[in-house]
Amino acid sequence: MTHIYKVTGMTCSGCQAKVQYLLSQVKGVSSVVIDLEKGETAITMDKHIATSEFQQALKEYPKYQLSEKESLHKQSNTIPLEEETKGWVETYKPILVIFAYITGVTLLFQFTNVSFNWIQWMNQFMAGFFLVFSFFKLLNLKGFAESYAMYDIVAKRWKGYGYLYAFIELGLGACYLTGVDAVMVNTITCVVMSISIIGVLKSVFNKQKIKCACLGDVFNLPMSTITIIEDALMILMSVVMLIELTG
Repeated sequence: MTHIYKVTGMTCSGCQAKVQYLLSQVKGVSSVVIDLEKGETAITMDKHIATSEFQQALKEYPKYQLSEKESLHKQSNTIPLEEETKGWVETYKPILVIFAYITGVTLLFQFTNVSFNWIQWMNQFMAGFFLVFSFFKLLNLKGFAESYAMYDIVAKRWKGYGYLYAFIELGLGACYLTGVDAVMVNTITCVVMSISIIGVLKSVFNKQKIKCACLGDVFNLPMSTITIIEDALMILMSVVMLIELTG
């Protein structure tokens, strides 16, 4: 069942991520969808949960006040998210532009070569990817960590991993850029991204309507197959470069 509640006190995407994280930690909750503009949250639960339990979950942050609005006895996948009313390109425009930007810049480097070097290009792409994506995460590290803890299998158990993850990406970007121990760097990338994709796969296959934290707390992107493609691409590139380096 799904209940819709009013939540006051949310003024930005950081507030949205925090409230979403806190409410999702209540036992029996399967998904939390927040409409920041309306100040509403749709909570899907396995069985009825008293409003007081959600209010208790927010007690450490008194500026957020939750109250009942209405009940919808329907599945969570029937709740229209704001993103679902947009076209696919419009919804994912930020990440598509960033990918196009990184791809374009790194391809320009190859024009200075006599022939196109795929391994060198992938190395440059990985550097750009991790540096740019870590930048967005670091703009609001706390907001990212709280969003990431909603679906990542490690961050769910240890919230500190969300804070650490942004710096892991930053470190990987710097290593790809400077050419530090390519075998070690690609191995770490493969492991880290493989762990990351597990939580993404679970969320997408379970049709959980939660925010993707890939670009931190700056853009409100829904979790979807594009997140799987993003992680899978990083895994594939790191594996290809490992094979080339060790073959």
